[in-house]
Amino acid sequence: MSGATFPGKARRTDRAPRIMLYSHDTFGLGHLRRSRALAGAITRANPTASALILTGSPVAGRFAFPRRVDHIRLPGVTKRSDGSYVAQTLGMDIEDITELRAALIETSARQYDPDILIVDKEPSGFRGELLPTLDCLQAAGRARLVLGLRDVLDDPDLLAVEWARKGAIEAMRKYYDEIWVYGQRDFYDPVAGLDLGPEVRARMHWTGYLRRELGPVESAPVENSPYILITPGGGGDGEFMVDLVLSAYERDPSLAPRAVIVYGPFLSGETRADFEARVARLDGRVTTVGFESQIEPLFAQAQGVVCMGGYNTFCEVLSFDQRAVIVPRTVPRLEQWIRASRAEELGLVRMLENGRDGLTPEAMIRAIRALPDQPLPSQAMHEGLLGGLDYVTRRVSALLSECSGQAAE
Repeated sequence: MSGATFPGKARRTDRAPRIMLYSHDTFGLGHLRRSRALAGAITRANPTASALILTGSPVAGRFAFPRRVDHIRLPGVTKRSDGSYVAQTLGMDIEDITELRAALIETSARQYDPDILIVDKEPSGFRGELLPTLDCLQAAGRARLVLGLRDVLDDPDLLAVEWARKGAIEAMRKYYDEIWVYGQRDFYDPVAGLDLGPEVRARMHWTGYLRRELGPVESAPVENSPYILITPGGGGDGEFMVDLVLSAYERDPSLAPRAVIVYGPFLSGETRADFEARVARLDGRVTTVGFESQIEPLFAQAQGVVCMGGYNTFCEVLSFDQRAVIVPRTVPRLEQWIRASRAEELGLVRMLENGRDGLTPEAMIRAIRALPDQPLPSQAMHEGLLGGLDYVTRRVSALLSECSGQAAE
């Protein structure tokens, strides 16, 4: 590829540190929100550092980013029900859109010239789009390459098949200096079923979960009365859970406190219009928010939470010490179910699942009524569980120091 080239193999010491984060984002908000939290923590810990996030999220522009953090929006792709992908808006076939994204990623890396690249979840990127950039950065020899994994990826057997098909294990072995797991080993090992070998295992760091904090709040997000927060994350697959909560309030006129539903940006159209009509008939016992890029104040003020089991939502439940009922999705991955069942086993949350509880309005009514009697997560949490951002900032500092030391030599 033509254009700017890396001038040498030693890290530049005549400028402030630069951190690049890759977040492929073909579905939902999880990868972008995790990358945004990491970038914010890194730039707060090092006031001279900047961070650039490469993301495929179609709603990236609706988020506020911390100071010295910016993002580049990659052309979006959407996953169809049959598992295939299609370009969101450009009318290109998937091979062409992947090639375009790969070129944009590589060009961005060449121009930004990062000291550290942090890749979220996918070792080789979406359909291998990250490989040219990994080759360039590795050949230049200045940037440290880090793979970040959430606490749970999928059922071990399914993950082994998927990662073998993608060549993900080979990419881990070949490119990455460190692998950060944003969880704790005694909670779950996301790569337990993979044959990584001792060399790759030696590069792994268990950071703890990524704590979320309550930033500046300009105004109260909801009126001053008790409520439980209902959040399906990005909302793309949260229709069933929202329907279940609405059915519970429709079925039981005495169910309290009131509920505040945050739909998320991907729950829209006729489904949302139908939900809004049902909400209107509940006389203020349920209110709704379309999309809230800063959901932390809503978590902080709630009396409890009913949610799906995504990584970021789980971090918010723990961070704000909220009694929570998790209704995990089980397709296309078992990730949320594994996380929720393990968290319930440890006494951190309660899970509502079809096989054991029945996903019925009556089951949801019982779960909401039982929320005040649930133990707080803090009663079961152990030291370091929420230490992920502190651990990451220490590792970033160490990696930057290593680079500077090599440059000085």
